[in-house]
Amino acid sequence: MQNKHSVIFGPIQSRRLGSSLGLDLLPSKICSLDCVYCECGKTTTLTNERREYISADKIIDELDVFLRNNPPHIDVITLGGSGEPLLNSGGGKIISHIKKNYPQFKIAVLTNSVSLVDKSIRDEILPADFVLPSVDAFFEESFRKINRPAKNVCVDFVLDGLREFARIYKGIMWVEYFVISGINDSDDEIAALKNYFGEIKPTKIQLNSLDRHGTCDWVKPASSERLLEIQAAMLPNAVEIISRNFCAQRAEGRAATGKFIGENL
Repeated sequence: MQNKHSVIFGPIQSRRLGSSLGLDLLPSKICSLDCVYCECGKTTTLTNERREYISADKIIDELDVFLRNNPPHIDVITLGGSGEPLLNSGGGKIISHIKKNYPQFKIAVLTNSVSLVDKSIRDEILPADFVLPSVDAFFEESFRKINRPAKNVCVDFVLDGLREFARIYKGIMWVEYFVISGINDSDDEIAALKNYFGEIKPTKIQLNSLDRHGTCDWVKPASSERLLEIQAAMLPNAVEIISRNFCAQRAEGRAATGKFIGENL
């Protein structure tokens, strides 16, 4: 568990990464986006300014102490937290330290993709074993309604930066697309995202929807039927649905019928 002075949280059992030890690289809640669905709450410092909000040395020192004291089983060390981890300019130093001193652990980086427009930041995270970026919109109007970016940030920061990163990255990349009915699930947006994902070729596209309360009360979970329709529309890209609500309904359906909903997709 994380205490109020610690940058470490977990290890927790992650749906996507197994036993994950988290490193929170930012005080809560500093981010370049203020997403309407964010389960961590409203962004209090909306900025795209990159600096060492928490020193890399402090994070490394805490990590070293934790790992020296017989920690529970860990599969991966994840750079994440409540804000956008790539806003911390010490991220590259932290990744290098883990790679050099703890090669037995995989490294994962969570990102909203905005910072990837910067080549130096793309280069910093190339050594990571997993990169989990988000892409929620192809069109500027949808991006602004859902992600509510910091000043001077536009959807092309996400699309262009991730495109350049994907071109050179050799690790595992799972792109999360958070579906909000009526905003980013039009036929035109789905077709544009399908083509974009086909261009950058992530290891997986992961469709998600609201599981817990987001920042705005009007955001509701997408229906299982709509998620399945989008999954089918995204083929032949590799795509899976990771919404907890959907997975719970699928498990109930399997128990009742002996077959998962959508398992043939």
